[in-house]
Parts: sequence; C-alpha cells; structure tokens
Amino acid sequence: MSEGSTTVPTVEGPVTGGQGPFMGGAMLGETLGYTSTEYFLVGRAEAFARAGDGATKAVDAAEYRTRVLVSRPIDATRFNGTVVVEWLNVSGGLDGSPDCSFLRRELARSGYAWVGVSAQAVGVHGGGSLVGTPGAAGLTQTDPERYGSLVHPGDQFSYDIYSQAGAVAHGAPGTVLAELDVARVIAIGESQSAFRLTTYVNAVDPLAQVYDGFFVHARGGSGAPLDASGPMRDASAPPERFRDDLRVPVLCFEAETDLVGLAYHAARQDDTDRFRLWEVAGTSHADVYTFVAGFADDGSLSIPELAELWKPTTTPLGFALDLPLNTGPQHYVLQAALAHLDRWLRDGTPPPSAPRLEMRAGDPPTFVTDEHGIARGGVRTPHVDVPIATLSGLGNDGAPIAFLCGTTVPFTTEKLASLYPTKADYCARFDDATDATVTAGYLLAADAPEIKALAAALYPA
Repeated sequence: MSEGSTTVPTVEGPVTGGQGPFMGGAMLGETLGYTSTEYFLVGRAEAFARAGDGATKAVDAAEYRTRVLVSRPIDATRFNGTVVVEWLNVSGGLDGSPDCSFLRRELARSGYAWVGVSAQAVGVHGGGSLVGTPGAAGLTQTDPERYGSLVHPGDQFSYDIYSQAGAVAHGAPGTVLAELDVARVIAIGESQSAFRLTTYVNAVDPLAQVYDGFFVHARGGSGAPLDASGPMRDASAPPERFRDDLRVPVLCFEAETDLVGLAYHAARQDDTDRFRLWEVAGTSHADVYTFVAGFADDGSLSIPELAELWKPTTTPLGFALDLPLNTGPQHYVLQAALAHLDRWLRDGTPPPSAPRLEMRAGDPPTFVTDEHGIARGGVRTPHVDVPIATLSGLGNDGAPIAFLCGTTVPFTTEKLASLYPTKADYCARFDDATDATVTAGYLLAADAPEIKALAAALYPA
C-alpha cells in the first residue's frame, strides 16, 4: 500500500439466500426510515509491522472475502453526506454492532449512512469470547448457504480490510451508496474494536488516509497488535496514547469502567486541535441500554415502554449480577459526541473540551466521589447532578461479564425525600440540569424532551 492509495476491493451483491443478514446486535430498519443491504468484499489485503524506526510497512498479503452491511435512508434526499463505518465487535465471539445500537436514533434522525464491517476472523469463522460467554459460530457456520464462500486470512490483515471497506464507503460502484453524494466517512468502533482503532490511527492511518475522522469508543490503555498474536497487546505493554501528529480529528469517548477496568487512565492525554477526550461520569462500559433497551429502541416505543426497559435489573440477557447494572445515559451523550464530530469535519468547529474525571493515584486508581458516591468531574449529565441513585462504572460481580456492567444503587425513600420534597421538585431540577447540559454541548436538544419524560416516568412512586 502506498500512502493514500488504499485499494478499492471488488463488491459483490446485494447478497441473497440463506437465512438473511446475521448480526449480533441492533441495526437500522424500516421503522427508522432505513433500508439495509449486505455485500461481499473480495480483494487482497496487506499485513503490517512496525520497522525499527517506528514506521509502518507492509510485510505480507493474502486474499480475502468478507461481508459488509450497508444501511442508508430510504429517501436519499435525507442523506446528510456522512457515512459511519463501524468495525464490528467480536468480543462476544461473533459480529456485534454496539455503536449502531447506541447511536441509531441519532443516525436515523440526522440522515447518516452506516456500514458494518466484518473485519476480524472471529466474526467470519467463529471463535472464543473475551467476556466470559461461550464462543460462537461465525458467519460461515451460522449460515453456510449464505456465507460459506467467505474467507478471512487472519487478524493481521484486518487493518487493511477495514481500510478497503472505508474506500467502499466513499460511494463505490455496485453498492447502495453509489447514488449518494458522500462527503465524509467516519471510522467508529467500541471496546475491542476501539483497541484496534487505536492501533489503526497510530500505525495505519498515515499510510491509508481513507477516513476523515475517528470515533474511538471505550478503548483501554493499549492498542491491539498488528500481527495475529491476540486481540489486544500484552498487559505488560506500555500505555499507548494517540500520536501527536494526528492527520484528522479523533474523538475518544470513555466510561468510568474504561478508565479503571481497562486501564485507559494510563493513556490519558490532553486535548489538541485534532483530539478530544470525553470521560463521562456515572457510566459503564456496558449498561442497561447495551443489554436491554437498545435492542428495542427503534424510535417507535412510547415513554412508558422505554421506562419499563430502563429499570435496573440484575439479570440482563440472562446473566446473573450481584447488583443492578448501570442505568446511566451513555447513549444520549454518545449521540451528542457523534453530532459534534460530524460538525468538526464539516466546518472545523471542534467539540467542547471536557473536564477529566477526578481520580486518586493508586493501583488501580480510584475516583473521587461526592456525597452520593458519584464520581466528580468529567462530562456531567442530569442523571448524576440530580440523582435518584448512585451510578458507577465499577463494583459489580457475579457473571464473568459483571466487571463491565457497573452498578445502580437506588437511593432510599428517606434519602429521596430529603433531596426532593416532591416529585415536581425533582422534575423541575432535573429539567433545568438537562437544559444546562444541552447548552454545554453534552446532550442534544432533540433528545431533551425524551430524557426529561423518562426521568419523570422512572422517579420512584
């Protein structure tokens, strides 16, 4: 690969047959005014290594055949010019689309297109889980009639496969994006995918020059290896910050869990003219939206229906947790972050610089908390500034996945009464805090009515 000359692979499809598109997560659908089509990408990808001087060079090449899912507004006039390309997450042993789930209301509302890329071998051929759940069959075993021809040569080729998918997202002929006037392509990935995007930004982007911006969601202290030695670098590896000479804007979004449980605290860095870091108080790596509400929140649910899904639970997806998992508002803040990143690419207006969460040194470090046990600093939301529960990204146990789930500890009736003499008093204060957070830029005005209505519906009777 020469600088800025990523190969555009052959596009085959739309893919038909078998049981239909397979995805371990939510997608954009007709209720949101979207159509989704599946394609195969066929090409030759390179693998990379860092040379002695730190530069990245190609060291191998192999043929591949993988799939992408492409969602776009049914009404092409609604397209806003931006394609979001998600590195599908394989931490559960299969392709998942966590960021499409978190963001799909805003994606649809503002007219983005979305592309999900089966960039890693586990998604195509199956393999183990990193989160304590059983391993799963990949695409080729799940639906051999549809996916039996797919071939992934190994994760050392995943970075170039992702580059080539980004080149397709610019409107390659043969896809439903071809008729759209694509102006911007954003790379996005969560958790394990964010680890890989960290390495991509530092080692591959200077060569590929495909993406116009990066949304790195829930990374840890290090990146991923360029070879196929494992999904993440060895735990003893030094922290990996984003390079100082970023080519394009990067927005890094971190929950409390990511700072401590995934050790991102060691890789923190200051904002620059091309970097923003948002650390969000009261949020966890995975939350009630990840496991419950996000699957159903397609824009058609009433406030009472949403509120029922938002209630704290200790058994999300059948997992048994010691405490109710986190019910923080991560997805609303994520939607604001995407809108800011898109604007940054459109007209150069950067997202607001957010204060960092306050931490005490230690091994591991701990958060400085207020009188309610809620972390101080960071991106603030009405859920932590006008609370009815202690929200944390830490402290759960039980199922192997519990360390990612955070906690919700509801206040006692007596404490609620001491804080809010009446429900009306609570709602008034919560509404004011919501408006202030919108003004600060960390929530979208379009989400404020729903946020306020949900808070009122979830206030304990």
